[in-house]
Amino acid sequence: MTSLELWPIGNCQVSGLIDETGSIVWGCVPRVDGDPTFCALLRGEDGHELGTWRFMLEGQCKVEQEYLRNTPILRTRLEDELGGKVDIFDFCPRFERLGRMFRPVAFARIVRPVAGSPRLRVLLTPMNGYGAAQAPITHGTNHIRYLNDRHALRLTTDAPVGYVLDERHFRVESALHFYLGPDEPFVGNVGREVEAMLQQTEAYWRLWVRGLATPLDWQQAVIRAAITLKLCQHEETGAIVAALTTSIPEAPNSRRNWDYRYCWIRDAYYTVQALNRLGALDVLEKYLAYLRNLVDDAHAGVIQPLYSVSGAREIIEWEAECLPGYRGMGPVRIGNAAYYQLQNDCYGQIIIPNIQAFSDHRLLRMANAEDFTSLEKVGEMAWQLHDQPDAGLWELRTRTAVHTYSSVMSWAACDRLANAAELLGLNDREALWRTRADAIRAHIDQQAWFAEGGHYAASFGGQELDASLLQLVELRYVHAADPRFQATLKAVEKTLRRGEHMLRYASEDDFGLPETAFNICTFWLIEALHLDGRDEEAKALFEAMLAHRTRSGLLSEDMDFETGELWGNFPQTYSLVGIINCAGLLSRSWGDWR
Repeated sequence: MTSLELWPIGNCQVSGLIDETGSIVWGCVPRVDGDPTFCALLRGEDGHELGTWRFMLEGQCKVEQEYLRNTPILRTRLEDELGGKVDIFDFCPRFERLGRMFRPVAFARIVRPVAGSPRLRVLLTPMNGYGAAQAPITHGTNHIRYLNDRHALRLTTDAPVGYVLDERHFRVESALHFYLGPDEPFVGNVGREVEAMLQQTEAYWRLWVRGLATPLDWQQAVIRAAITLKLCQHEETGAIVAALTTSIPEAPNSRRNWDYRYCWIRDAYYTVQALNRLGALDVLEKYLAYLRNLVDDAHAGVIQPLYSVSGAREIIEWEAECLPGYRGMGPVRIGNAAYYQLQNDCYGQIIIPNIQAFSDHRLLRMANAEDFTSLEKVGEMAWQLHDQPDAGLWELRTRTAVHTYSSVMSWAACDRLANAAELLGLNDREALWRTRADAIRAHIDQQAWFAEGGHYAASFGGQELDASLLQLVELRYVHAADPRFQATLKAVEKTLRRGEHMLRYASEDDFGLPETAFNICTFWLIEALHLDGRDEEAKALFEAMLAHRTRSGLLSEDMDFETGELWGNFPQTYSLVGIINCAGLLSRSWGDWR
């Protein structure tokens, strides 16, 4: 049965997901939000022969998988009934070449014989038009072309092309190399070049990981989360997508199927925040460049909740009728209508990461007074909208309210602009933004405090709760010891906690009552427990969450709070952020270990 036991590979231009058989079952070209050349993941239970790239041994009986240490390079070992074995190395090339980063729209695979006399079958069936048709084929002596109106691909290989075309088993007696990339002649000997690409890609990732400031405990979990978060950045523009997939349901047959292959300002904010704590400034710098372009293009400072990885504003939502969906649970949605929603928290989430650029001398490009002036346009919108209804961070489609989280983010926008003005010596601007921050705070404390229940509510004048209230300390709106936060934590935990899991909210939304827990909310609870001095409980809950990861060490967006099964798009940046943040909070210090 199709599952989320998937192993991502990528190079910050393209990415692929490999299943438990060693098959590439998801991968879009020429970028993460493109047409899924490999779409078997969403073809239902009977559609795995199309939209895949599979290696199979005759009489295959066993599969083992692991990443090469500190890389997104996957090694899959296939074994047959007679003891024949091969190793498959899957990666997308990424390394510096000719003074710039080489990250082609390409998937590389190496098959090496290990034992016995294994016989291999290659099944390569790329699709066009979101699963509408198999790509037409032409071929030459050592290559096969898969045609597409927009982005044709060429497989260059030293394996027998005839066997690949006929999908016949053949004996593997020496290493075989496969390079599926742009439709252009492959320069050089494919075997030597792909082997060199593997070595250079492995070296790149190990050096990148070497620069991370990881906590002492849970290092491997943090490193895997960090590598995967970096894979979610489209390096050409700096955009960070929420996940690599579309339309994995949040719960079985729920129709809560969304396309997450876009840059949500909110999700990217949390991602760069987590990676920044590890010292991964390269991701932050590229994302800040993306934000500067969004701010420049914003009309009167108006910011959308999400954009395409190119920065395009319009992301029309439609359904790909030729794809049945994950386990047949459609629809498969392409695009996301949330782009035209009002989600007022995004103003704070643009400003907060930008503020670091005014004070961090490690950055190649520090922010200046002109950048501050541009950010003030965004701050003006935060000020104007802090008490206005929006769809909120949970993106409700049929109703609005003045959401406390959005208003607190508006407060944070004004507060951080005051900090930046102080650094720049702009006393009049500092005074203006501090006055506005104080006014928003007073309004929140008056309107969001539910006196009868003795806690903050999720919306102005309401009494309902949601998990975002746990972020009040993280945003520096209140201190952890503040009795108001203590009371809110107690109320949120009582209402939304389900054993080892947390709901976003417990009330009905556009699709009824929530059926699964939202993983980032569980990590927010772990952070709150730590802040409340309940470290042993927080660590036990953190270990429980880690135990639910896939064998690739990752998490999706949602989890069945009764069975622990993963649901929702994968890998989910929110969830990986939770791993990094909680490990940092709960780990012993390096000084204690030494």
